[in-house]
Amino acid sequence: MDILYDLIIIGGGPAGITAGIYAARKKLKTLILTKDFFGQVAETSWVDNYPGLPDISGQDLMKKLENHIKKFLDDKEKSDSLDIKEGEEVIKIEKAGKNFLVKTKRNSDFLARAIIVATGRDPRPLEVPGEKEFIGRGISYCSICDSPLFKDKSVAVIGGGNAGFEAALDLAKYAKRIFIFEKTDKLKADEVLQEIIKKDKKIEVHINKEVKRIEGNKKVQALIYQDLKTGKSFQVPIDGVFVQIGSIPATGFLKGLCKFNAADEIKVNFETCGTSISGIFAAGDVNNGRYKQIIIATGEGAKAALAVYDYLKNQPS
Repeated sequence: MDILYDLIIIGGGPAGITAGIYAARKKLKTLILTKDFFGQVAETSWVDNYPGLPDISGQDLMKKLENHIKKFLDDKEKSDSLDIKEGEEVIKIEKAGKNFLVKTKRNSDFLARAIIVATGRDPRPLEVPGEKEFIGRGISYCSICDSPLFKDKSVAVIGGGNAGFEAALDLAKYAKRIFIFEKTDKLKADEVLQEIIKKDKKIEVHINKEVKRIEGNKKVQALIYQDLKTGKSFQVPIDGVFVQIGSIPATGFLKGLCKFNAADEIKVNFETCGTSISGIFAAGDVNNGRYKQIIIATGEGAKAALAVYDYLKNQPS
């Protein structure tokens, strides 16, 4: 921990990458800490609303963003301004005098004058018996990652929103049978997706069905659900369960430091993306912004980096 960075960016999604690009252009000594450059966007089958890049897969979009930020590492003029450490998961941020100490799961410590949190969101767990036991053994939260593992198998998708329907379409390329379970009496997926799903004979959609537990022996073998109209319970033989019921902000490492709203999102001043702690900024889906969109995350990443630059100009070195 012999380097004092001007800025540490936590997260390698659209907000974090864009913040890194702007920080490097401003020649701030910057470190990006990220588990990977995959994230929520790469879990999206198709993106058709990112300006200038119509009809691109989530994985391809993230690869373009990753390649963009890594080009700065080869730029002699800017390479001294940027470090990237992948495979790092931040577990805690502490005040260290006028600076911030960032601790990671690998027992690494990093010091910075300012922080941008751009960690996005994590999948919301189903929280039923059997879920934790079978993660990686039939339970998945990423259809793009794991669909090929379920070739010619029967799978269930939990969630009737866009994410659930997109997961079902990913799985339809491999699985022989797909059940979509939605707890409420109304599907939230866009009409376009619902029309596509209706035409696929592999996929069955069930509303008013609540998953109660997941069973198996070493791997998932069955799903137990309750019909909320009749109160009756049923067992469905199943090889895999894809949980797509939303997400929660990845903010655990900041607890006790910044102010949060009731949904555990970081409260920010949207003019600068500054948090309740001077020197800490939060951009993208991790903050309390109403709309969770890729283009908004990139915009906030740029805004936060420029705000950091202004903030540091007024701080003693």
